[in-house]
Amino acid sequence: MFEKEYDVIVVGGGHAGSEAAAAAANMGSKTLLITMNLQNIAQMSCNPAMGGIAKGQIVREIDAMGGYSGIVSDKTAIQFKMLNKSKGPAMWSPRVQSDRMRFAEEWRLQLENTFNLDFYQEMVSGILVEGDAIVGVKTSLGLEVRAKSVVLTNGTFLNGLIHIGEKQFGGGRAGERAATGITKDLVDLGFDSGRMKTGTPPRVDGRSLDFSKMILQPGDEVPEKFSYSDVTKPLTKQRACHMSYTSSRVHELLKEGFDRSPMFNGSIQSIGPRYCPSIEDKINRFADKDRHQLFVEPEGWNTVEYYINGFSTSLPEDVQFKALRECDGFKNVKFFRPGYAIEYDYFPPTQLKHTLETKLVSGLYFAGQINGTTGYEEAAAQGLMAGINASLKIQAKEPFILKRNEAYIGVLIDDLITKGTEEPYRMFTSRAEYRTLLRQDNADFRLTPRSYDIGLASEKRLRTMEKKKSDANAFIQFFKDTSVNPETMNPILEDNNSSVISQSDKMFKLFSRPNITMEDMRKIDSVETYISENELDHEVLEQTEIQVKYAGYIQKEKNNADKLNRLEGIKIPENFDYSKLKSLSYEAREKLTNIRPATVSQASRISGVSPNDISVMLVYMGR
Repeated sequence: MFEKEYDVIVVGGGHAGSEAAAAAANMGSKTLLITMNLQNIAQMSCNPAMGGIAKGQIVREIDAMGGYSGIVSDKTAIQFKMLNKSKGPAMWSPRVQSDRMRFAEEWRLQLENTFNLDFYQEMVSGILVEGDAIVGVKTSLGLEVRAKSVVLTNGTFLNGLIHIGEKQFGGGRAGERAATGITKDLVDLGFDSGRMKTGTPPRVDGRSLDFSKMILQPGDEVPEKFSYSDVTKPLTKQRACHMSYTSSRVHELLKEGFDRSPMFNGSIQSIGPRYCPSIEDKINRFADKDRHQLFVEPEGWNTVEYYINGFSTSLPEDVQFKALRECDGFKNVKFFRPGYAIEYDYFPPTQLKHTLETKLVSGLYFAGQINGTTGYEEAAAQGLMAGINASLKIQAKEPFILKRNEAYIGVLIDDLITKGTEEPYRMFTSRAEYRTLLRQDNADFRLTPRSYDIGLASEKRLRTMEKKKSDANAFIQFFKDTSVNPETMNPILEDNNSSVISQSDKMFKLFSRPNITMEDMRKIDSVETYISENELDHEVLEQTEIQVKYAGYIQKEKNNADKLNRLEGIKIPENFDYSKLKSLSYEAREKLTNIRPATVSQASRISGVSPNDISVMLVYMGR
């Protein structure tokens, strides 16, 4: 049934698996995607949305490298918002509300139109290893499929256990069975494993809701999009979301079910996501709050199904129903399905290299929730990087690794493999020490050339990026070279409560003032003429404004990153014997031996390794 040997087998067709399969195939590797249900490729298991704080930056980075998440998100969006616009551009984060059914369909179509990619529907029940190298997978029907590399993207399916109140049943998500066998094989090989928990809220019938009692949440007046490519366009119409609140009465009703809650009766031992807690967890942890926000999100263009964001729960279904009915607009609510929690196996990611290849088994890669992360975007990013590196390895090429100052994806992977995680990991802008460099607007500048060099991003994407960059640089130079007189500029300055000028001055200097925007500068005839004659689009105008206004901050962060990269350049031999360094603390020696950092810079980020330990290492490396 199968080729004699595939280059890459990807196990699991979620967000990580879809990006991994696409990346490997597009880089020329003969790839097989095996998943338990081909109808559920890239299923949005939880909320019907992509992007958000820091996650939107990740989607743009995936797109800049030639991944598909941004394109699929644009094609299936029903609402677009740029979050945090009131803050500086390092915090701006794009987010779309998606059509859940169309999203999965569009991903399936993208993959079916990908050359070098085969599909097979069945459960993978184990892996095939010879010596210390992967050689393939085995399925529940007893088939063995050979491959030079394997990417495991099992999501919440590994020994998945669903909880609704006191009821428990095996499953990877509602209506789908759990995957068994892989965990045992990995543990037998010497891998450490653990359990994690996540949850999801009820889905309800929009026809039973009273939206007049909720707060309208429209999309942006002028929506943008994720993808830097020209294959997608911004939305011309959007669907609104709504917001409601819980109340003290709702909280009292929920508490009545706490004795039957798997969160509190000991049924669930594993740790859930800190930053996306269940409603019962919120009530317990934030007892001083008498209400919590609920976002009422449509599941698509033409469906009446709604997702109740903020009401994730594993309480008994009757308790969920009684409590939700007391929220504004929910008096007559009808459930499509109750919320539930799910426990699943994961493997602490300190067992991985920066490429996401396992340290124990050559050619075996982990991506997504198997590494302890939460979120479609974090999973997709890991899948992309695992697919890229699996392909590069079998071509005997240098691995593709992104540093912390190059991408949020670099921060994500470095955090996972260096620090590990004992709770579902979620990306935030605060995790990135160089977030002024890692903005959502410049992911193509940062990553498209690098991706083009390894054969993933197309030449068309590279040329598009280069034109945008040259247009922005030329426009910045125009502001530096061109002066404006007081008669033209002072009315604009007065309107913005900015001090007036007494003589002509360079536009760059005036544009640099914090309260002067591109819209203000466009009131100057020569600026508007330049934009019109050069046909500059929104992306170029935004890029120009950010570069002008934040030039000092950007340069300062670049200088700091350069210092970090000097340590990044000091490589540590793979089998370095830390016991030779007698001046290292005992904790540092233990952690360094366990994690085996690739560089001195990575070693410095390991919890328990002090600046003094790094000094000892630098002295030794210097010798």
